[in-house]
Amino acid sequence: MAPTLAEPFNDSSALTDFVINKGNGVKGLSEMGLTALPKQYIQPLEERMCMTNINIPQESIPIIDMSNWEDPEVAKSICDAASEWGFFQIVNHAVPVEVLENVKDATYRFFSLPAEEKNKYSKKHSSSNNVRFGTSFSPQAEKALEWKDYLSLFYVSEEEASALWPPVCREQVLDYMKKSEVVIKQLLDVLMKGLNVNEIDETKKSLLMGSVRTNLNYYPKCPNPEFTVGVGRHSDVSTLTILLQDEIGGLFVRGNQGDDWIHVPPIKGSLVINVGDALQIMSNGRYRSVEHRVVANGSKNRISVPIFVNPRPGDVIGPLPELTASGEKSIYKQVLYSDYVKHFFQKAHDGKKTVAFAEI
Repeated sequence: MAPTLAEPFNDSSALTDFVINKGNGVKGLSEMGLTALPKQYIQPLEERMCMTNINIPQESIPIIDMSNWEDPEVAKSICDAASEWGFFQIVNHAVPVEVLENVKDATYRFFSLPAEEKNKYSKKHSSSNNVRFGTSFSPQAEKALEWKDYLSLFYVSEEEASALWPPVCREQVLDYMKKSEVVIKQLLDVLMKGLNVNEIDETKKSLLMGSVRTNLNYYPKCPNPEFTVGVGRHSDVSTLTILLQDEIGGLFVRGNQGDDWIHVPPIKGSLVINVGDALQIMSNGRYRSVEHRVVANGSKNRISVPIFVNPRPGDVIGPLPELTASGEKSIYKQVLYSDYVKHFFQKAHDGKKTVAFAEI
């Protein structure tokens, strides 16, 4: 049998050197024209996407028109979606389409940079933990790697972003974050009222959205996409995640039946919203943070740009006092948010297991 191009990477140290140390990422592997997936990316059978369990036309996550977000019916739709699905798409929101298109273009520009340029932002070379180029999720903890490269940008201040973020995408990401803030506040306002928390004071605002991180995700086309994943099963550790996806598709959400997966179809100009673990914990389980995953694609490159809206690292999260004051029993303890996040990043993606860290 003729050797395949995957063979140079039968040796894990050669793969680590090419993908991680030299900054080529999986994009570099994809562009080599591999005919077979390197074994380090082959997921165990139980983690691969069984296409027979995919719920494509029958069911879809809710699509909510935000053009009149103060309408009680819209507010009810948002709270119901957060309770029942944990995921929904919004259309006619306040973020201009050109802002979304600009940040998608900027994502492609960043990943088109030479490997040595991108590598300046890797864990080994970046001048700040707040700017990180990487690949997979947590390579040191994973038995099988994920087919994804990313740039993670943690927002501290305009000054730091100007000094440290890559110039090819800095302005577009900042614009996307700023313009999305209106929508984030609207959504949190509605979701808090749904819990009878009628005022978001400065302390609550900090707890709900005190820190913000944006990722630029790149999923290059993949040989043998059926053997790997773009992102494994997980729920987010955020309060809310606001996701911009391109027209390719590939995001799947765990359905309410438990063993089915629902595709989230790309809708031009829409944003996908999902509840994160922090909001599930603060809402005492009323709002659901739901497992989701991304499949690899055999024919096209895909990008997505999530904004993760989080508590600050030093905040303590637990069920909101307004919920427990009326006698509701807490199902979560008070946990330091940075401890929760650390626990999440110390292991491979493992579905919803992280939330057990906060259970009583």
